[in-house]
Amino acid sequence: MSTIKLYKPTTPGRRKTSVINYKEILTTDTPYKKLTTGKKINAGRNNSGKITVRHRGASGIRKVLRDITFKRSFKKGFKVLTIEYDPNRTGFISLVIDLENGEKKYILHTKDLLVGKTYNLSKDFEDGADYELKDIPVGSFVCQIELNPNQGAKIIRSAGSYAQVTAQEGRYTTLKLPSGEIRKFLSECSCVLGRIGNQSHELVRIGKAGRVRKKGFRPTVRGKVMNPVDHPHGGGEARNPIGLTSPKTPWGKIALGVKTRDKKKASSKFIIQRRNKK
Repeated sequence: MSTIKLYKPTTPGRRKTSVINYKEILTTDTPYKKLTTGKKINAGRNNSGKITVRHRGASGIRKVLRDITFKRSFKKGFKVLTIEYDPNRTGFISLVIDLENGEKKYILHTKDLLVGKTYNLSKDFEDGADYELKDIPVGSFVCQIELNPNQGAKIIRSAGSYAQVTAQEGRYTTLKLPSGEIRKFLSECSCVLGRIGNQSHELVRIGKAGRVRKKGFRPTVRGKVMNPVDHPHGGGEARNPIGLTSPKTPWGKIALGVKTRDKKKASSKFIIQRRNKK
């Protein structure tokens, strides 16, 4: 069966809705309780109560956080026990057992990670096992990459994402990232061979506003339909252009095409080609 589930068009919302067919993929719908904690709904507010992220809160469904291990330390390998849903991320997660001490941990599920199989028991390359970047052949797909050695995976962690190894040069490994950016990484950094699972996530259609509200998102009003006191785009009668040379944020700053990366940032020397350059 397909990993995407469609509905009969009984309503306008159902006509446009599609979801992941979880029954075909997941092995359990109950998380491992010892590796879960509650998650507070902050409604986009910081510790002083001020809104720092707009359009959040309201009737979002409460979620339970899973304790994911991004810094792997499986010396004798691990065995996959389950494939589970995680409401806090786009990809799936897997409960594994460390063969060295019998401890259970959550890791991100990769495309070819199989339930009941053991990994990291040999030097043979297996999708889902972790290696140092210097050991990966050129042209291979990798995910869950460290920015610094022994730091834990920081990038390439969302559903279906992967980076490609393009070169091995001395202390550095060159990767092409999903954004198109080409960047050098220290060869001692750890990564996982393969790509993150649930690559059908991009095919999901929300279908109706109610599903977005359940995710914790509140409606976003266009600045163009506001009054001038509320937004730089506001004012005017009926439909009209914004009357500005470039779109502005609600606080009057230019909204599009502004480079926000610090030119003096230390890691800029590792970037060979930026994502916005062809």
